[in-house]
Amino acid sequence: MRITLLLAAAGAAFFASCGGGAAEKLLVYTNNGASINEAAKEITIKDTFGHNEKEIVFKSGDKAAINVKAADGNKSIEIPGAGYYVVNAKARDTIIGGFQKYSAPDQANRVMTQEQLARNIDSLKQMLTGSNISEAKKTFFIPPYSAAKITDNADAFIVGPYHRMTSIEKVGDKDPEVYRFYSVREIRETIGKLEKLTGAGPAADSTGK
Repeated sequence: MRITLLLAAAGAAFFASCGGGAAEKLLVYTNNGASINEAAKEITIKDTFGHNEKEIVFKSGDKAAINVKAADGNKSIEIPGAGYYVVNAKARDTIIGGFQKYSAPDQANRVMTQEQLARNIDSLKQMLTGSNISEAKKTFFIPPYSAAKITDNADAFIVGPYHRMTSIEKVGDKDPEVYRFYSVREIRETIGKLEKLTGAGPAADSTGK
């Protein structure tokens, strides 16, 4: 029930803040110790590790640029217009993920067959190489200092890296729109665990991380 209430509150707060019109809703990922100045559209990051998330809203819905101050120089992250975005302001980590088929709480912990395990491993390996990334498939490959528009739906639910949530409660008759994102390290670790069950070889990737 708590998750359901959080979803409803988040959507209501977003539309209230932008007067019901178009706006840019940003879920910003940073390393530890970063500071975000929403008014100035500026992020200052430190040469650290870790993972933090902050949601911010630009009410105008117009094209915007976020200035990122980093140890290796300033970067600019473009936000083309209205929508719900993931902004990767992390210095080292590529963020990968996409649309997640809704799974009810009573189905989320079902045991996978060997065939399902093999499909999951193949899908994760394709994510690392970027070979199955496309807007049509609702899959995203977000390098450091970049952003991706995930959806126009401000009520969509985005689960970021290092979260262990596997399901959410359904509200009404419509399945929630859910997106799940991982760090490259998480995907490698997940592939390794699955491969131990199947005897498959190690994964390659195109991130260089």
